[in-house]
Amino acid sequence: MPQTHEIVATTYYRTFSKSYPVLATVAPGDTVITKTLDSGGQDLHGEHLHETGNPLTGPFYVEGAEPGDSISVELKKVRLNRDWGYTSVRLGLVALTPEHVAEVFSDDYKMDLVRKDRSDLLPWDIDLDRNVVSARYPESPGQVREFAAQPMLGCIGVAPEGDFTPTSGPSGSYGGNIDYNMIREGSVVHLPVSQSGAYLYVGDGHALQGDGEPLGNGIETSMDVEFVVTLHKGRALTMPRVETDDYIISLGSQPEFASSLNRGLQLATTDMVKWLAADYGFEDWAAHTLVGMVGQFDVVTVAGSMALRIPKEHLG
Repeated sequence: MPQTHEIVATTYYRTFSKSYPVLATVAPGDTVITKTLDSGGQDLHGEHLHETGNPLTGPFYVEGAEPGDSISVELKKVRLNRDWGYTSVRLGLVALTPEHVAEVFSDDYKMDLVRKDRSDLLPWDIDLDRNVVSARYPESPGQVREFAAQPMLGCIGVAPEGDFTPTSGPSGSYGGNIDYNMIREGSVVHLPVSQSGAYLYVGDGHALQGDGEPLGNGIETSMDVEFVVTLHKGRALTMPRVETDDYIISLGSQPEFASSLNRGLQLATTDMVKWLAADYGFEDWAAHTLVGMVGQFDVVTVAGSMALRIPKEHLG
C-alpha cells in the first residue's frame, strides 16, 4: 500500500548530487509532505538554516528508478507558510536594451533591509488569509500594487548523469533551478532518471513570479510542499516536461547565458514534436502543423530557457 512520508529536513544542499545521505526513500505512489527554505536559507520562522543560494530539500530516493527511466512528480500542494518574502528591487539589466542601461536607477536601496550586507533587496508582505502579495516600499505609497499570489517551485530536479553535480543556480536536462511559473500546485513535472534512485530535490519557492523571471527572482519565500512520485520504466526523456489540467509543456531547459533563447526554443519544440508522436500517435506532419497552429511559447527565464505549451483539447 502507498505510504505517506512526512519529513522536514535538518540539512540542506546546494547541488543536485547522488552523493548526499538520502532524506527519505519513497516507493512509486507514495506521498511526501515536506517544507522548503527560501532562496536565502530561511525557514517559515525566519530562521537561517543554510547559506544563501537556493538550498534544496532532499534527496528523495525513488525505489526502482534506474537510468533510462523517468519519474513524474505530481505537486499536490505548494502552499505559502509565512507572511513575507523578497525580490530584487530592480529588473536585471539583461532584460533591458543596452542603450537604456545607463538611465536605469541604482539598485542600492537600503542596506540590511532583508539580508545582512545586501542593499538591493525589496521586502514583500504576504497576506495568507487573502492570498495576496504587496511590495513594502514606503517611499512611494501611492505606487505600491497588490497582486494575487501564485505559489510555485523554482527548483525541482534529479541527480544528473555521471559525476556532474550542478549547483542549484542553473537548470538543465535534469531539471534544476528551472524557475518556470507553471510548476505549481496541481502540475506534474516529468524528469529523466540518470542515477539509480533518481535522487529528487525540491526548493526555491516563489509566492509570485512573472514570465521570464526578469527581476532575477520571484517573491522568494518558504513553502509547504506535498507531492506524489510515479515511476515510468523504460520511458527515457531528454528534457523536463510539465503537465497541467489544460496543457502539455515541453521545456528547453538550459543554464542562463549558456546560449540564446533561440536554442531553448529549438530544444522545447523538438521535444514537443517527439512527445506528440510517441505518446499521442501524431504523424510527423500533424505534429508540426499542430505546433504551428496552437503552440504557445513561454520565456521561462531571461537569457535562459523556453517552454512550448500545447492545449490538451487538441490531443484527442
